[in-house]
Amino acid sequence: MKLILVRHPQPLVAPGFCYGSTDLAIAPGQLEQTLAALQLPAGLPIYSSPLRRCAELAARLTPTPHYDSRLVEMHFGAWEMQPWDSIPRADIDAWAADMVHYHPGGGESVLQMAERISAFYRDVQRQHAQAIIICHAGAMRLLSACHAGLPPAAMGLQAAQAAHQIAYGATLTLNPV
Repeated sequence: MKLILVRHPQPLVAPGFCYGSTDLAIAPGQLEQTLAALQLPAGLPIYSSPLRRCAELAARLTPTPHYDSRLVEMHFGAWEMQPWDSIPRADIDAWAADMVHYHPGGGESVLQMAERISAFYRDVQRQHAQAIIICHAGAMRLLSACHAGLPPAAMGLQAAQAAHQIAYGATLTLNPV
């Protein structure tokens, strides 16, 4: 299966905040900037996280996007919309010590997110040879690990250890293996 992953445009949030699954609007001008830069093949099914920062882009690309809640970014519990600097260092260290199983802010673990991303991937794989997926950086890293054939725990570990620099509006193409 060939997947074209697209990260959402820059959201309207101050730098340095943990926002995971918080449903944020797109920053002014960013949707148009992303649309102008994208070069996507026509006629492919488009799947999207239902969060506004993804859904608004998907709706501009096709009149019939498939919204799937399994593509939502990780839920950080009490850390959502908190400045990273205000989260106790001991909590950050506990997450760093067990990136796959720890529940940051009492929210979702990377393993839980990997399991839902894996289920999404299997469903899309059964239905399509190619698809475009509008999602979040975490989902992109997990989809890439899943595409490489890793089981959820290994997906989570690889995604957690991957560089976090996926630009807003960036695309990543996963070719058939």
